[in-house]
Amino acid sequence: MKFFIDTADVAIIRELSLTGMVDGVTTNPSLAAKAGKPFLQMIAEICEAVSGPVSAEVSALDTDGMLAEAEKLIAIAPNVVIKAPLTWDGLKATKALSAKGVKVNVTLCFSANQALLAAKAGAAYISPFIGRLDDINLDGMELIRDIRQIYDNYPDLKTEILAASIRTPNHVRLAALAGADVATLPPATLKQLAEHPLTAKGLQDFMADWKKAGLSIL
Repeated sequence: MKFFIDTADVAIIRELSLTGMVDGVTTNPSLAAKAGKPFLQMIAEICEAVSGPVSAEVSALDTDGMLAEAEKLIAIAPNVVIKAPLTWDGLKATKALSAKGVKVNVTLCFSANQALLAAKAGAAYISPFIGRLDDINLDGMELIRDIRQIYDNYPDLKTEILAASIRTPNHVRLAALAGADVATLPPATLKQLAEHPLTAKGLQDFMADWKKAGLSIL
């Protein structure tokens, strides 16, 4: 499974990239607003910080507007991926962009039928929102499993499943078990994946024994 981090904080992106765990970055209007800098500048800085795909979301709601904005965004760097909403206008823009070899991440997916449409439009990624489905007492992981089965039924569909709206490490585990290709997660959640109380306790015990024995490496 690939990990994309969901942030517009370039310092955090650079820090986590040193771990080798960051395969890409996703952004959205909410994250861009928190960054406090011009949007195009922000995307350019992120693209310099990582070599993997960087999803940059369009703000237009009509197809022509999305395509015009996409032209500006893809001119920033070769690793820009256009992020478009799962609407009919978004699907038309996805078809037009994918026909030109531009990768598109279709976002705000909440049903398997929507995911099928995005794949047929040529989306590089589909972003089903797990957490938001859980918020309304629906099973976000069931959606991941349904999409995985549909895509596997039709090998000509090359769209990758990007599990989004991930809130907890358990979401990551379940998405991986369900066959998601990518998980996009907040930096704090990525860091939590390495944490376990028994790891912390074991390390504490080892260090106490090391100190008691008076051992040293250097």
